[in-house]
Amino acid sequence: MPAQFSIIIPCYNEENAIEETVIHLREIIPDDMEYDLVVVNDGSTDRSGEILLSMAETIPSLKVVTHDKNRGYGAALKTGIKMATTEYIAITDADGTYPNERLPELVRLCQDQDMVVGARTGADVTYSKLRAFPKFFLRAWVSWISRYPVPDINSGLRVFRRDVTMRYIRILPDSFSFTTTITLAMLTNYHRVHYEPINYKERIGSSKIKPIRDTLRFIMLILRTGTYFAPMRVFAPFAMLLMFMGIGSFLYDMIQLQNLTDKTVLLFLFSLNMGMFALLADMIDKRTR
Repeated sequence: MPAQFSIIIPCYNEENAIEETVIHLREIIPDDMEYDLVVVNDGSTDRSGEILLSMAETIPSLKVVTHDKNRGYGAALKTGIKMATTEYIAITDADGTYPNERLPELVRLCQDQDMVVGARTGADVTYSKLRAFPKFFLRAWVSWISRYPVPDINSGLRVFRRDVTMRYIRILPDSFSFTTTITLAMLTNYHRVHYEPINYKERIGSSKIKPIRDTLRFIMLILRTGTYFAPMRVFAPFAMLLMFMGIGSFLYDMIQLQNLTDKTVLLFLFSLNMGMFALLADMIDKRTR
């Protein structure tokens, strides 16, 4: 019987958790569900590769793919997606932070969706307070761009249709931004996306995410991806802001200075240019879809 879905796990220096994660996944997948288990060893420098190859000798369903050097979270996922032949792809992390026992449920929910995301909004969520504020801002921005209330922009536990994902594979980044990009790509192109609340626990080992660096990367990524799929939603607020600043400057000039200043003229010109740029980008986007 052919596999119904593939579970792809990117692994980089997870020697303390990867074996337990693989064993747990094999225990919680019901017997009536056929699946492939693919672990992409992304150039690990610890014993992760050794552990995986040893497990693959005794677990026929486990496939291990090795990158000769660390290429990134997204690159590991793309390697697994391209290798998979199943209709559905499930992804999770190697560190055991996600409730993988929910995967069968997410796979079943995906029968009527293009992507099902395990949103970390459950009753038992352990999350870094340091990342709470930028996450709130980024969620609001992604929700504005996609016109959809997004509860979790980059959850690493999700199931999606392989054929839909392959349409966007060339724009999906090699970094941790993979999940945010596929979220924006799906929502801005009106694919069926469902968010299912899940719990989330503290990871084993140290996190590879750097809050300041990766937050800045997420901002640039959302700007770039939003410009690609929904340019009007990205640039229109800036054009409106410049317009309101121009109006405020004009009123000040007329009431206080009784003279039209260069600053006011420039603000109106910048607003006009930004608005025209947004319209042009939106026309190009619609023409090339």
